[in-house]
Amino acid sequence: MALDDHFDSTGNQRLVLHVRNSQGKPSQAALAAKGLIDEQKVQAILGPHTWEETSLVAEVGSETHTPIVSFAEANPKWAAELWPFLVQASRNQLKQMEAIADIVQSWEWHQVTVIYGDRDSSANEVLPHLSDALRQVGAEISHLVALPPFASSSLITELEKIQNDQCRVFVVHLSAPLAVQLFEKAKEMKMMEKDYVWITTDPITSLVHSFNASTISSMQGIIGVKSYFPESGNQFKDFDHRFRKRFSMEHPEDGNNEPGIFAAQAYDAARAVAQAMTESSKGRKLLAKLLRSDFHGLSGRIKFNDQKLAPQHVFQIINVNGKSYREVGYWSDGLGFSETIGEGATNRSSMRDLGQVFWPGGPWYTPKGWAVPTTNANVLRIGVPTGATFKQYVNVKKDPLGNNLSFSGIAIDLFKATVNELPYHLPYELFPFEGTYDSLVKQIHLHKFDAVVGDVAIVSRRYEHAEFTHPYTESGLIMIVPVRSKTCNKAWLFMKPFTKAMWALIGAINVYNGFVVWLIERNYCPELKGSVLNQIGSLIWLSFTTLFSLQGDKLHSNFSRMTMVVWLFMALIITQTYTANLASMLTVQQLEPTVADVDALLRTNAMVGYCKGSFVSAYLTEVLRFPHNNIMQFNSTEEYDLALRSKVIAAAFLEAPFAKIFLAKYCKAFMPVGPTFKVGGFGFVFPKGSMLLPSVTEAMLKVTERGDLRTLENSMLASLKCLDAETDGANPSLSPNSFWVLFVLTGGTSTIALVVYIFNIRKSILVYKTNWKLILDVMKRWGNPNRRFSRRDSDINEESHAYPSNASALQAQV
Repeated sequence: MALDDHFDSTGNQRLVLHVRNSQGKPSQAALAAKGLIDEQKVQAILGPHTWEETSLVAEVGSETHTPIVSFAEANPKWAAELWPFLVQASRNQLKQMEAIADIVQSWEWHQVTVIYGDRDSSANEVLPHLSDALRQVGAEISHLVALPPFASSSLITELEKIQNDQCRVFVVHLSAPLAVQLFEKAKEMKMMEKDYVWITTDPITSLVHSFNASTISSMQGIIGVKSYFPESGNQFKDFDHRFRKRFSMEHPEDGNNEPGIFAAQAYDAARAVAQAMTESSKGRKLLAKLLRSDFHGLSGRIKFNDQKLAPQHVFQIINVNGKSYREVGYWSDGLGFSETIGEGATNRSSMRDLGQVFWPGGPWYTPKGWAVPTTNANVLRIGVPTGATFKQYVNVKKDPLGNNLSFSGIAIDLFKATVNELPYHLPYELFPFEGTYDSLVKQIHLHKFDAVVGDVAIVSRRYEHAEFTHPYTESGLIMIVPVRSKTCNKAWLFMKPFTKAMWALIGAINVYNGFVVWLIERNYCPELKGSVLNQIGSLIWLSFTTLFSLQGDKLHSNFSRMTMVVWLFMALIITQTYTANLASMLTVQQLEPTVADVDALLRTNAMVGYCKGSFVSAYLTEVLRFPHNNIMQFNSTEEYDLALRSKVIAAAFLEAPFAKIFLAKYCKAFMPVGPTFKVGGFGFVFPKGSMLLPSVTEAMLKVTERGDLRTLENSMLASLKCLDAETDGANPSLSPNSFWVLFVLTGGTSTIALVVYIFNIRKSILVYKTNWKLILDVMKRWGNPNRRFSRRDSDINEESHAYPSNASALQAQV
């Protein structure tokens, strides 16, 4: 069609097309190329489709200076330098690996199995790009499966292997004939059913439209990525119409006459070669003209750069369903997914936004992408340690007859809650294991257990055999030592019962009340008079001794008695509170650790203890440098208690969760000392690369964030709570906030007494002044009987009428 169209448009000499079929054999392709050049004198060769054919044909073309136009998927970068007459007319498809990685990320799959042809050299280019793209989205290739061509027995063997594997997401990069065999066998082995995911690359997907009904029926539910080329323009519509008509005439037995990307590529390449041949007949001139081609073809713009077309950046995503396939959407480099292409397209970050996908087996829910790993066909075998020192976390009991086992503890309860949180049913069975924790973890590597649940510490060396969930407990190693009494010799401890503000307020109110009493009583007590210095000393003495030595009958004024009664009431409360708080502080201060730190243990060559079977032994010898002979192992909290009290060991090193239990049970006899040594907490154990691990970790985090784990821990500690435990901060210094009502009461009472007293003083002084003026006036009148009272004297008389009793008394005295 391309050669005919070229002739029709130019009217030049008609070009003759010579066709040879290599049968997919590279050597036969090379012989055919040499025959075409030597016998038919062809000026250019189009059509090697695989790299193996291209490499041999390009060698022949370079020797005879004949341009070789290849449709191989990806030629190496060095190919153009080695064979200068080689031109790649197919676009580089490596970007589709990023599209596949984004599909994997959209559905939150973390591992994929890649199936490719072992003789497909393009895999050397494709696989590294796919691995890098998956790594960018948090996924990885779990297995690589290389299939030999036309080998039915080996195909079945490889399918059986991946059928027993955990991963259920398969990326298929095969030639179309081999892919057809693969899907037919997979359907027979029931691998095209629910929970399986199949993703095909361009070499397969671009030919799906040409597969017969039988092949399509075996590919139901696959997701395919194929090259995109515009099919809406007038140029393609005209080509599509003529292609279908001509194809139906030449192949009436084939009902599928849709042109695909390969037809468009062949048409564009032939047009480019025909245009070049109109100006140059052969050799280097023909090659040079061909490489200068620049026109808009069916598959896009045809322009060569370094003897290659521009790479493909847009891909179409299809979903095989029914008798054909459905166009789901598009993926563009740098833009992501979209339902349409071109102007007005809305970009999406996830394939989920493109609509419902029909999965293998017909489920409408998204496959999780992996199978539950089990050592048998029914349930998950879970190993549980039987030698746990602290039974609150793991406790394995036998009934009296020894026939049945019961599993309990925080770890078991948490695992059950986690399994219930999973979005699918996970059958499992618990099995006891007697031995060290290291050997228990190794059982997973030996395929004896599918997982381990218990108080298993997350230690680096155990990652050689398995992997862990996130820790569900606090991490750290704590040193526990006995406590002993000590003599409290802190010089200023007597100040601790009250805060500084409290002491200042006590002193201020003390001085103020003493001043009020002194001011009121000084006229009645001669010992409170004297020089200024003597009165100041009397005031201070009265402020701090009146409370304890001066009795009520020694006070002469009701005002001072009222002040003293309230102050004595407050002083009684404050002194009793001070005594009680100081006594409590002295009791608490009598306890101190018997060992200060690890260095003290090492200097004294002391014995220390740890839990039997744990990793702590290696940590004590390798990190803290304890001699091996100075380390003892224990099997229960009671053994720890007895050994510490009897001084068999000077300290015990317990993991943080165990230390919390031990101190809750023996809260007054022991205490933690020194820093918390950083080590891993407890976690559940799964095989390396387990597809179950991410789901279990996520479910466990949901349980812990909901507060279920905290509830379990609080319930456990409540049963061990020491009722007479002394907590930090039980005897804080008391502040004025605790006594402000009393301070206001005594201060207010003293102030009232002082105000009333001062008011009476002023009143007495006014009476005194009035009487004195009257006496002077009388004395003057007696000295001059004829003198009349002046207006001023009459004023005095008027004032004297206001206090008749005092005036009478004064006249009586005179």
